Amino acid sequence: MTISLHTPVCDWLGCRYPIVQTAMGWVADANLVAATSNAGGFGFLACATIEPGRLEAEIQKVMRLTDAPFGLNFHMFQPNARQVIDLAIRYKVRAVSYGRGPDRQVIDQLRRAGVICMPTVGHVKHAIKAVELGADIVTIQGAEGGGHTGATPTTILLPQVLDAVDVPIVAAGGYACGRGLASALAAGAAGVAMGTRFLMTRESPVPAQTLARYLEVNDPGSIRVTSVVDGLPQRLIQNEALLRMERSGWIQRVLFSASSAMRWKRASGASAWQSLRALRAMALDARQSGGSLAQALMAANAPMLIQSAIVSGQPDLGVLPSGQVAASIGELKRCADVIEEIAAQATQRLSQLIEHQQRDLHERCA
Repeated sequence: MTISLHTPVCDWLGCRYPIVQTAMGWVADANLVAATSNAGGFGFLACATIEPGRLEAEIQKVMRLTDAPFGLNFHMFQPNARQVIDLAIRYKVRAVSYGRGPDRQVIDQLRRAGVICMPTVGHVKHAIKAVELGADIVTIQGAEGGGHTGATPTTILLPQVLDAVDVPIVAAGGYACGRGLASALAAGAAGVAMGTRFLMTRESPVPAQTLARYLEVNDPGSIRVTSVVDGLPQRLIQNEALLRMERSGWIQRVLFSASSAMRWKRASGASAWQSLRALRAMALDARQSGGSLAQALMAANAPMLIQSAIVSGQPDLGVLPSGQVAASIGELKRCADVIEEIAAQATQRLSQLIEHQQRDLHERCA
């Protein structure tokens, strides 16, 4: 029996397999995105951490490296959000991904230009709101995922969202192999999205010493959720920097965040006015989430701490965002091998499931 992994997501995104590479800051660069899309998946370029002056060139680089469709990821609170939207339309990228932020007017503008809108959410109510605003596809991320995450496991969140909305759903959080893809498809998802699995590939731009730290992790319990970095729940690999922050008081963390904000301003190339606008947007988002201005100030902490580990290759001086699946990944493979192995294993598992059901039915009828 021939099993096809082709789903509506493949039609919408123009990919061979329903496997999406998420937009990890400083990780999802042109090389990784192109490698993913060339291998039959769908890659998102992490625009939030690319300097405004380099963004268009990075998009053009992806287009030189692959003829396959790809997408852009952005946050409405980033200083150059409008630039990302304009470039997505100008270059006719296949899709954009985002969190909360774009209003109906922005989403309508993108959709009129033929750009697929694909937000990521961690709660049923946010999925419903995203669809009301015009989302074409919704990615749900369960608590197992890396970076900022909610409290609901993927296995619970996925069926809740499937029952609540009527658009294709991509499941994220806890996926790294074909068994995961098979289980997501069997549950009703139209595909899976993975971040950590692609971070831990040969095409990843993450320095070797930091990748070695990811490979060392073999206990999912040591990849845990904390709020000390920016005041919001975030899943990170436990290391000395994280433990040091947890031992510090909130005043020390806020003061450190103010210092980090100035460094982030210089690194991002944002003007003082753009930085204030971004800070105001983060403050509003923090308050809408039940947080405070102090939480918004702490949000400036995360970019520089992540850069220390992910960009500068100092894993013990910064923080290491990671999904729990890192504990199950023991070697670095090429994106093409990762995607083909996932597709082959998912096909095998689904075939075995159907064969088992048919055999059981035959025995019952005999």
